[in-house]
Amino acid sequence: MRSIGISPNPTLAPTRECCVMHGISTIAATEIRIGLRNRWIILSSLILLVFALILVLIGSAPTGEIKTNAVTVVVASLSTLSVYLVPLIALLLSFDAIAGEIDRGTLQLVLASPVSRGTVLLGKFIGHVTVLSIAVVIGYGIAGLVAFYAGGGGDWSALVDVARLIASSIVLGATFIAIGYIASASVRQTGTAAALAVAIWLFAVVLYDLALLGGLLASQDGVFARTLFPWLLVLNPADAFRLYNMNAIDAAAMGSNLGGDMGSATPLSGLAVMISPVAWAMLALGLSTMVMHRIRP
Repeated sequence: MRSIGISPNPTLAPTRECCVMHGISTIAATEIRIGLRNRWIILSSLILLVFALILVLIGSAPTGEIKTNAVTVVVASLSTLSVYLVPLIALLLSFDAIAGEIDRGTLQLVLASPVSRGTVLLGKFIGHVTVLSIAVVIGYGIAGLVAFYAGGGGDWSALVDVARLIASSIVLGATFIAIGYIASASVRQTGTAAALAVAIWLFAVVLYDLALLGGLLASQDGVFARTLFPWLLVLNPADAFRLYNMNAIDAAAMGSNLGGDMGSATPLSGLAVMISPVAWAMLALGLSTMVMHRIRP
């Protein structure tokens, strides 16, 4: 007697994939609507724009004998500004992504639906990155155009620096959004998640560089300065972002050799430096998914 087997349904996998994509898009759209209505995010976007415009006014001031494109000056200044503001905005977006759902009692409903935890996080991630992208494009886009026309226009290639800054800022923000999910999924109170987010920002943006500076002062010609420091500099996504943008612009035209020194001191150069924030984002998403699996509906 021939056994009767059940042949796989060829339409099952596509249907399941469609359900996953629908769940991701629905969650992302919800987060975009919530993010755009969030007053903290609107305020952060305005701060980003105001600081950028202030830097435009400073950068468009006379530079003496140094002939520097106004857009180049602004991009260099915004690169330093982004290291502080973009991670902060990203953490403000993500610190209550999970803890806030627990506080409001809505996480149980989300986890009870036929949507995996990874799908929930990916949908939130796409939505939050979209909101951050809107803020960065508006703030830096307007600032770049103002600097371009304030400098007399003409050199359209200078806008490539602005586009590169916007793209790398979005990558940096996406990294800290994913890192914020780890803090949000690890606690059950929004206040605790906010405190963790501030601690992450303080360590990554301020204390980490101070520790590296202390190591350089203690070992100027030792193993730390020659071997460990370059890798530790690239390891930090904020420092990697700054290195990438400072090395990409013409640092010599700024009357400074900072970009050249940074480029020669690091083991990676060019676009390869941005491997660090991308790798951190992927690792943080994986870790936050693992932590979220410990939460019971």
